[in-house]
Amino acid sequence: MKGIGIVGTGAIAIKHAQAIAELEGGRLIGLFNPNPKSAEAAREKFSAPVFSDIADFLAVEGLDIVCICTPSGMHLEPGLAAIEADKHLMVEKPIEINPSRADQLIDAADKKGVKLAVIFQNRFSPDYIKLKEAVDAGVFGRLIMGNAYVNWFRNDAYYSSSVWKGTLKADGGGALINQGIHTIDLLLNLMGDVKNVYGQVQTTLYPIEGEDLGAALVNFKNGALGNITSATALYPGYPERIEIFGTEGSAILEGGKLTAWNVKGQPPLEPNTEAAGGSGSSDPNAIGIQLHLDQWKLFLETMDTDQAVVVDGRTARKSVELICAIYESSKLGKVLSL
Repeated sequence: MKGIGIVGTGAIAIKHAQAIAELEGGRLIGLFNPNPKSAEAAREKFSAPVFSDIADFLAVEGLDIVCICTPSGMHLEPGLAAIEADKHLMVEKPIEINPSRADQLIDAADKKGVKLAVIFQNRFSPDYIKLKEAVDAGVFGRLIMGNAYVNWFRNDAYYSSSVWKGTLKADGGGALINQGIHTIDLLLNLMGDVKNVYGQVQTTLYPIEGEDLGAALVNFKNGALGNITSATALYPGYPERIEIFGTEGSAILEGGKLTAWNVKGQPPLEPNTEAAGGSGSSDPNAIGIQLHLDQWKLFLETMDTDQAVVVDGRTARKSVELICAIYESSKLGKVLSL
């Protein structure tokens, strides 16, 4: 039985606590929030001690894994502290807000020999797995286009009720790095690495530092083209969507469900109407815990073995690198190579 601790006590920490409660091989044994008042208030929400001193938290007997659930730009410091204490690390997306900070976590984990995984739970949707296996098997032929659309909506309260959402220091930006990154990760996993990108971002509705509207044209190293949009300003918000086109066919994944599958010489797929992991298109709390639970189960299976984690630090870094390149491309007004 592996002991798991969570850094952070907010909404996403609650999702992880719920998933951990269903794990057969792990249990929640402590949480950390550096604000004593917040730590005290959080004790009613969790069935484990909540600490306001990180040294006390990391010294809890039986602690094997630390899960980082802080704002995105605050993953590095507690992550490094956990690694230094020889704890394996599960980090909520994104791994950090820029490649340099991500590299510090990756390098530290390598040197200590601890495992580092990043939460991208949508990779565990059954329909996404089916799509990934088909792409890898060449079912759609040579890939020529891959698109990711995250045309979501958030109301005024989403940003006004938070001191960190939409800020450059704590969030790293806006709709791309917070909301869009899940779908961008899936797109990169399907299409491969990016050669160059031209991006544009805007802040249209909300008084935030980051963007609530972004778009990019991508050239993949395999020669395919791609389009990315990500927003929190597009009312009423629509389920995230991935489109894959190859020389032999195409498929569409929408809200984690395959809604189209057309391969030359084969009958079209019957659209999937079953629930997947839920879409956060208009409500960030609409997602369930099943896909988080699936990722946790596989992570625990890698403990004490040489088995690689499913989404490691270097893999998770790719989406951060692309998004930061989109930001820089928009700032400079030119195509950027990765």
